[in-house]
Amino acid sequence: MRVVSLVPSLTEAVAVSLPGVLVGATDWCTHPADLDVIRVGGTKNPKVDRIAALAPDLVIANEEENRAPDLDALRAAGIEVLVTEIRDLPQAFRELARVLRACGGSRPRWLDEAEAAWSSPPVAPRRTTAVVPVWRRPWMVLGRDTFAGDVLARLGVDHLYAGHAERYPRVPLEELRAAAPDVVVLPDEPYLFTADDGPEAFPGLPCALVSGRYLTWYGPSLARAPRVLGGALRAARH
Repeated sequence: MRVVSLVPSLTEAVAVSLPGVLVGATDWCTHPADLDVIRVGGTKNPKVDRIAALAPDLVIANEEENRAPDLDALRAAGIEVLVTEIRDLPQAFRELARVLRACGGSRPRWLDEAEAAWSSPPVAPRRTTAVVPVWRRPWMVLGRDTFAGDVLARLGVDHLYAGHAERYPRVPLEELRAAAPDVVVLPDEPYLFTADDGPEAFPGLPCALVSGRYLTWYGPSLARAPRVLGGALRAARH
């Protein structure tokens, strides 16, 4: 098999499970750290001609990460495209297994370990409320029907915009502050929140700086995500 991945987390899943199968990946595919494949542009602007030149048997994509016109252009070039849809953890496990089968592999051990880790994740002693910014200028937060929201819910964290009509609504900073959540969860992607860029906007509110790889990625990182995220959330509350 020759596979091109347009999704960073799926890139890691395939590279770890089926070494040598990937021939191309996006510029944003940072894991594994030693990944050595042809880069084919971004997730939102892949270079179709470069992908076609790699003569892949399959391109793997995601309905949220990638744009339909780009995927249509790949199909028009005669390339098979597998599009995943992942809105919650059970769906992630199913789709990961489907992707790896399509790439010619069998079920890897890390997938079993990830399912086991999430079968009884560390849950906060009491339900915790949160707002989860994913961007600033303008401020945007997790809304309805998101994978990251489902991950947090399984750790005992209810984000306050889970019932919003939009999946990533724009919300004025004043409103976010006034919501007075138990914790503000600040991931390092897609916006790179840091100790010096983010917490200062929420004076008096506990802030948890978390790795976006553990909050939003579906792949081998899922095996460690409950422990890593749970630790970061507990630390922010104390």
